[in-house]
Amino acid sequence: MRARRSAGQRRITIEDKVAFLASLHAYPDAGKAVDVKETHMSWVFLTDRHAYKLKKPVRYGPLDYGSVAARRRNCAREVRLNRRLAPDVYLGKVALTLDDAGDLHIGGPGRTVDWLVKMRRLAASRTLEHAIDRHRLRPEDIDAVAGRLGAFYREARRISVSPEGYCRALEAHVVASHQQLSRPFFALDRDAIDELAAAQMTFMERRRELFAERARSGRIVEGHGDLRPEHIYLYETPIIVDCLEFDRRLRAIDPASELAFLAMECDRLGAEFVEDRLFNAYRRETQDAPSRQLISAYKLFHAYLRAKIAISHLDDVQIRQPLKWKRRTRQYLDLAGQYADALHLRRKSEAVPRRR
Repeated sequence: MRARRSAGQRRITIEDKVAFLASLHAYPDAGKAVDVKETHMSWVFLTDRHAYKLKKPVRYGPLDYGSVAARRRNCAREVRLNRRLAPDVYLGKVALTLDDAGDLHIGGPGRTVDWLVKMRRLAASRTLEHAIDRHRLRPEDIDAVAGRLGAFYREARRISVSPEGYCRALEAHVVASHQQLSRPFFALDRDAIDELAAAQMTFMERRRELFAERARSGRIVEGHGDLRPEHIYLYETPIIVDCLEFDRRLRAIDPASELAFLAMECDRLGAEFVEDRLFNAYRRETQDAPSRQLISAYKLFHAYLRAKIAISHLDDVQIRQPLKWKRRTRQYLDLAGQYADALHLRRKSEAVPRRR
């Protein structure tokens, strides 16, 4: 005869966890409401003072949140890595527990059924994205961000990679993005997709030494990996959150590439002036002077990659706002076209890249 389970041994579903964390009684400091934000990989529950992140039990390539143990490891890694640029924001990982009566608690008694990242809540009105959107971004704000990042990159862990290995990794991203964007399911303009991929490979062939020299001179560091305007908070000392914790390879980056990504995202938001101010301040802070051509090429690569990431949301069976992601994909492809044209790269006669 099978033993009867106690209430504390019952199976807890992800829906149970989300419902509990969305409720006021889960938190002593919730205030009047709990604001819930859902992303592709997690839920974030916002109280008056704090934010709690619950990772979805998913696996996407190198991202593995499939088990409680894996989510515990990734929560710990997220806290450790993000404290580099937001030391007072990431308060730690906390257990989600189930007691003998079958009740869930944050950090309470009972067995651990999941893990959360606990953060200090920051004001959305202080993000770089919000400042751009409201036309309130000041030149000195960009100087402060560049100074913060310049100091970060000076102290960041150097990653050893051969010049040829670095170039091949960039090419592999182009090939993978081209393959995804070319899928008939997405119904994108195949000619444009092919042209942009060929433009990037053409630049790699013509100016390979630009990228090789970055690796040769030890510029590749363990950076942030997702330096978007929504992740930058314009306090007196800028705070930068939400680095990519799940794959070290995505954090292995040339600071010029990471800053070019940020400049590209600012271009998309209509703040094209950010690039010059950002890189001028970065050069003063670090004495690193990447060429304008290298910066433009990095912007092209990032725009194409972000187009791939945006359209990939349509693969999610529970996709919300599909029109948003189609529109975002077109924005990135349009930007990529502008960068390719500025570099005089788009020619239909160029060959489409193949996997090596």
